[in-house]
Amino acid sequence: MDETRQDNTRQAALNYHEFPKPGKLEIRATKPLANGRDLSLAYSPGVAEACLEIKADPSSATRYTSKGNLVAVVTNGTAVLGLGNIGALASKPVMEGKAVLFKKFANIDCFDIEVNESDPYKLADIVCALEPTFGAINLEDIKAPDCFIVEALCRERMNIPVFHDDQHGTAIVVGAAATNALYVAGKTFENIKVVSTGGGAAGIACLNMLLKLGVKRENIWLCDIHGLVYAGRAEDMNPQKAAFAQASDLRMLGEVIDGADLFLGLSGPGVLKPEMVARMAKKPIVFALANPTPEITPDEARSVAPDVIIATGRSDYPNQVNNVLCFPFIFRGALDVGATSINDEMELACIEGIAALARATTSAEAAAAYKGEQLTFGPDYLIPKPFDPRLIGVVASAVAKAAIETGVATKQIDDFDAYKRKLDGSVFRSALIMRPVFQVAATVTRRIVFSEGEDERVLRAANAMIEETTDKPILIGRPEVVESRCERAGLPIRPGKDFDLVNPENDPRYRDYWETYHNLMARKGVSPDIARAVMRTNTTAIAAVMVQRDEADSMICGTFGQYLWHLNYVRDLLAHDGRRPVGALSLMILEDGPLFIADTHIHSEPTPEQIAEAAIGAARHVKRFGLAPKVALCSASQFGNLNTDTGRRMRAALKILDSAPRDFLYEGEMHTDAALDQSLRDRLFPNGRYDGAANVLIFANTDAAGGVRNILKMRAGGLEVGPILMGMGNKAHIVTPSITARGLLNMSALAGTPVAHYG
Repeated sequence: MDETRQDNTRQAALNYHEFPKPGKLEIRATKPLANGRDLSLAYSPGVAEACLEIKADPSSATRYTSKGNLVAVVTNGTAVLGLGNIGALASKPVMEGKAVLFKKFANIDCFDIEVNESDPYKLADIVCALEPTFGAINLEDIKAPDCFIVEALCRERMNIPVFHDDQHGTAIVVGAAATNALYVAGKTFENIKVVSTGGGAAGIACLNMLLKLGVKRENIWLCDIHGLVYAGRAEDMNPQKAAFAQASDLRMLGEVIDGADLFLGLSGPGVLKPEMVARMAKKPIVFALANPTPEITPDEARSVAPDVIIATGRSDYPNQVNNVLCFPFIFRGALDVGATSINDEMELACIEGIAALARATTSAEAAAAYKGEQLTFGPDYLIPKPFDPRLIGVVASAVAKAAIETGVATKQIDDFDAYKRKLDGSVFRSALIMRPVFQVAATVTRRIVFSEGEDERVLRAANAMIEETTDKPILIGRPEVVESRCERAGLPIRPGKDFDLVNPENDPRYRDYWETYHNLMARKGVSPDIARAVMRTNTTAIAAVMVQRDEADSMICGTFGQYLWHLNYVRDLLAHDGRRPVGALSLMILEDGPLFIADTHIHSEPTPEQIAEAAIGAARHVKRFGLAPKVALCSASQFGNLNTDTGRRMRAALKILDSAPRDFLYEGEMHTDAALDQSLRDRLFPNGRYDGAANVLIFANTDAAGGVRNILKMRAGGLEVGPILMGMGNKAHIVTPSITARGLLNMSALAGTPVAHYG
């Protein structure tokens, strides 16, 4: 069975690299090249202007070319993963993978460069000659001690950052993990004994980093394949190892392990025996980082030391020491300030940022990516997960600030809060467009009730509300369930202390609630018995009653169940005093900008009056995002060319809109392609009402609107904010089961906007 599984995994890996096209990278143009004018600007003669500007001012290369966001991953393939010296060509899949990680985690463009050169001095010459092309160099998988020579020469001769990730990336992540492990164990760097195995580049770099963090050199015992590195040893020595030589008669790992607080392994499988762990200090820290088989497994270590704190290099154990926590973000910060090097202060800032993030509340996005894992700071969660989207904002901004403070930056950042928001916006795609909404919501404190308060997404959204807004969350759920799920999710919030909780099984307001519900629904066939039952079981109805009784300002529901089921209760209990559902509006955040879609849920076949109302409501909501609405009425007909049902209803809606002054632009009826392409629209209907692409598409039925919304989500990578329930005066919003915790936070900000700003 194991062999079959291994064969399947191997084939899956090969298929991943081969299909649908070979490799993991491709090059895409960032500028249009659709006509002769584009060609003349991209190449001859227009390109000469950019060349002359750079000749006059070399620093302008980062303005007119990709140099400022371009990294080279360079290797000669002499120390690839655990595979050894497999050569430059065979290393290419690894280097392509590294380039993909740069792009994925930090939006840094990257070329992988595999060089057939084993002489470190010649390799350094080649790398240095690449300086005009790149903004930074990432050296990778070069054997020790050659890697020390190459890096030293390149750092000395190049005026851009040079970073050997096997050394410094590993050292930074080990430093962050060690910082938090010592915090958990109640120990300090200054007082610990360190025993390390592995005298290669990564091992030496980690020891040097521990020195910078406060470990005393005399407390470090380095072993390699030949045993202890001791004063006077001649076998397999180099200056980097010799710096850690101990004046001792001891010779083997088993002789020096006694009383060690930290074991640092970057060597090979099975090197650390359980009986050795048993002789370490209390609350021992074991970093067994050999891949794919560690120096000791967590189970073996715990069998002799139940209080051990252990990290490995594997993803199937807790505390994976993974360089991806570091290198994309340290390069991001360095590139953004035009750093000429990456210095100690920048590396230490990176360590502190990573370590502090692990001690903070886990992000909802990381929890979703690692579903089922315990992501609460402690012995089994010392460092963040790579898919924690907060890494870029925290780490890159810390690195950039350190670069400026130490004088290696050539560009300044005047507003670090704005810089961090920009970084966060690159991963939290809704952050930038939601900023005006959050700014308005921050002007008052609103009471937002979540009907599905036991859902982990709701709990994470409530935690984020407490941290990021002034709104006060109210959750509906059973106290013991909410409490246990907060604890399981690693959230510090608790009912009664951080948020109000309504227990549907036992709340002192129960009688008031069912009587309110009965009074509103008595003439709709609801008896007192039914009212009592509903107020014990139906959390959507409970939330609506709370809003009706002015115990909450707005409600959010719909994390499970069917949209129209929730809408029935919202309509029955809250649709009065001029409020009524007029449509559901979804904001789709796409690669080329935002696009609003309506009506996705409310009216299956809206009348012309309902279409006009949806257009007016959509325009009002678009303005909340700081955008000027351009509304397109979409149908199968184009500007009267077909006498279809959707065409007739859209033309009638257009007349209704024309019957009174409007403070937004609108046009129709038309196909969606014409709505989004002015050149096509001009050929069909010159002199239309607005220029450019529409940013609001109103459809004549929910099938069309919902279909476009779902296609944009599933095939165009669209991120949805919404659905926004229009016409209810911001008293209620109904989401869909696919919503994320970040989506719920966005909806709470929309719900939290004061009515005065609602329009």
